[in-house]
Order: sequence, then C-alpha cells, then structure tokens
Amino acid sequence: EAYTQEKLYIIAGPEFHDQCGHTLIISKALYGLKSSGLRWWERFSEVLLEMGFKPSKAEDDIWMKDMKTHYEYIARYVDDLAIISKNPQDIIDSFIKKYNFKLKGSGPITYHLGSDFHRDKYNILCMSPTKYIGRMVDNYTRMFGSKPKMNYSSPLEKGDHPELDTSDELDIDDTKKYQSLIGALQWLITLGRFDIATAVMTLSSFRAAPRQGHLERAQRIYGYLAKMNAASTRFRTMIPDYSIITPPEYDWSKSIYGDVSEILPENAPPPYGPQVIMTTYVDANLCHDVITGRSVTGIIHFLNQTPIDYYTKKQPLVETATYGSEFMAARTATEQIMDLKTKLRYLGVN
Repeated sequence: EAYTQEKLYIIAGPEFHDQCGHTLIISKALYGLKSSGLRWWERFSEVLLEMGFKPSKAEDDIWMKDMKTHYEYIARYVDDLAIISKNPQDIIDSFIKKYNFKLKGSGPITYHLGSDFHRDKYNILCMSPTKYIGRMVDNYTRMFGSKPKMNYSSPLEKGDHPELDTSDELDIDDTKKYQSLIGALQWLITLGRFDIATAVMTLSSFRAAPRQGHLERAQRIYGYLAKMNAASTRFRTMIPDYSIITPPEYDWSKSIYGDVSEILPENAPPPYGPQVIMTTYVDANLCHDVITGRSVTGIIHFLNQTPIDYYTKKQPLVETATYGSEFMAARTATEQIMDLKTKLRYLGVN
C-alpha cells in the first residue's frame, strides 16, 4: 500500500524467465525491506489525517476524532486495527471504497492481537486468550510428548521458593525449552492473564541457568492454564460503589508541601461522557526472594470495575520491615496513577 522513498532495484534471476538479467525497479514497500514498516506507518497516518483523526498525545498509535459529544478512536498495531465508534462501518467503508485498502476479518471484535473477545450472558464484553493458550498447549505437547497435567488450581504452590531449588541444572536443549515456555507465558500476561504474572516473574529470574525444579514449575503453570483456559477479563463499565468509604481530609498547608493543587495539562482535549473512577490495589510481598531478601511489588489498576493495567516486579532495594516494602510499593503505584491519569486526560476521558 505504500511506496518506497529509496532507490531500490534487483537484478532479475532465472525465475523471471524472459526478463532474466534485467534491472527491476522496486516501487512499493515490500515485506523484508528495512524501511517498509515506516513507509506503511506514514501512508496510513496520511489516510487517518485526511479522515479527520489526530494522534493522541498519550499514545501516538491511538488516533482520535472529535465528534463534539464523544470521540472516535482507532488503535493500530502495525496493520491490525481496533476501531471504537458509534458507526464503525462508515470508517471501514471509507478504507475500502475511498482508499482501496484490503481489509480482512472486519466486524464486531472477536479476535485481536492474540486475544479472543466474546459477550457473556449479561452482554458484557469479555477478553480471553483462549486460542493462544490452546496453541501453547499444542506446542507443549510437541515439546514433551504429552499434554500438561491439569490437576492444579494455582500457578505455584503457596509458600514455594524456587530460588532454593538445588536440583540438577538443565542441559542446553532443556534450557532452550524452558526459555521458550517462559517467553510464551510472558506474552500471555500481556494478553491479560495477570493471574500468573508473579509466578512467571519469579521463574524468569532463572532463564540463564534453570534447574529441573524450575522446569517442573513452568510445566505446572501450563497445567494450570490448560485447566483455567477460559478465564476472562470482563469490561464492566459500572461505577463501583464506594458509599461506605469516607475519604480522609488532610491539611497540607502547614506541611513542607504547602497549599498546593494538582497541575493539569493545558493542551488536553475536552473530556466527554460520564466520569470514570480509577481504583488501585497495591501490596508488597516482604522478602519474596529469601536469598537476596528482595520484596515484590504487586499492583492492579481499575477503570470503574475493569482491570486495565497490572504490575509485578522485584523491588530494587532490600527492605527488612513490611513498612519499607509497602511504602516503596505505594510510591510505585502513585507514580503509575499519575501517569495513567495523564494518559486518560489526553484521551478525552472525564
């Protein structure tokens, strides 16, 4: 769909028959050229600008169009699009009829970037990487000759410490298998399965020199996923009920901070629609790694009643008391809240 900007040519080989030996000029960006991705990005950006969309300041691959009462959005990942609109068919028709793009799989979202989408019996949109888990299980079966055991109800055993494992180190072939298993699990977390995030984060520490016990733990996670393959993220837009919670009032005027207010971005688009409420849960697991003494921070962010972001990582410093690890986790969560609020404001969210 895009044209090259560089002068590119090939010398035709025998597969070109009567044109063999001719100099052939490459005019369109082909798969395999180093600059093709950029050329396509530029081409599609021009199209979106013509259609009245502008890139969001929060994320330049989320494009927005001001409809005066709401926004239309197009989120793109290379050439995969998620269109959010009251009249998405008008946008699709414009791509096909005006710009001659060849679209496939267009319609109400059912599969996108590795995740399946469906609506439950309450008509709530749900996201679940079921097909991706199926491919992971198939790959596991080819790798080990049998399917993973499905008798686990948690990714790892409670109180398990893989860093204390003293079983034999894996050979090169089994190490590659372990690394492959961990890589697939990490992408699955990106697709929404944050229930395995802490377990996979823990096992990722041993990718360079894993032991037999670490491989068995990774196999356990696969068994857990095979059993719980239908777990979904539900996009619930209802406002959570916090009526029983009374926010404490603080007088900061006599503190080192003074009487200050939050600095708001001046160039954010006007917010439309009903307000949303952000909720963040944060915790710390003191001395998660008993050898290094490092704790782990765990964070989940919600918009209304939908989890939208999550984080689990070992803390960089060693804390000897729960207070220190909790405080460090709270600070990380607060920084993420500030970042998310800025992104939402630049997306026109009220």
